[in-house]
Amino acid sequence: MKIIKRIITPITQEHWFADVLFACIRFICGMLLAIDFGASKFGMPWTPDDKNLKLFEVASWFPEDVASYGGLFAIAPLLFAWLGGFSEAVGGLFLAFGLKTRLVSFLIMCTMLVAIFMQKWGQGTWGMLPAMGFLWISIYNLYLGSGRFGLDYLISKTLN
Repeated sequence: MKIIKRIITPITQEHWFADVLFACIRFICGMLLAIDFGASKFGMPWTPDDKNLKLFEVASWFPEDVASYGGLFAIAPLLFAWLGGFSEAVGGLFLAFGLKTRLVSFLIMCTMLVAIFMQKWGQGTWGMLPAMGFLWISIYNLYLGSGRFGLDYLISKTLN
């Protein structure tokens, strides 16, 4: 229980305005990651001709993209595609609301490192910039946690 409390409890800044600033950046980044980048990795929930719900089905182009990285990614492209899409979509939402911030920051950091070095490397700095931005934000959230304005802060207060 002590380890969980240590992971959940965020570092709060001396002035509340700094926590507000970090929370705004965390929320905007998390929502952009979830809605714009993560959601595109999954297919549509259903199609008009097929009434079956396909909410957690990975978009068909993404495993092919992951398999092209080679190595371990070529062995299990569907698994890595699902993990990458999950860390962006669900991890982005968790990051936005400050829930399990350090854990999802680590997952996002790993995903962005793969995106930078395996997918975007040959596209130059401008092509890598979105992944690098998410990487930088995940690094400082990995260290700081959610701050004063996140669900982790409220949960850590109940654990006292």
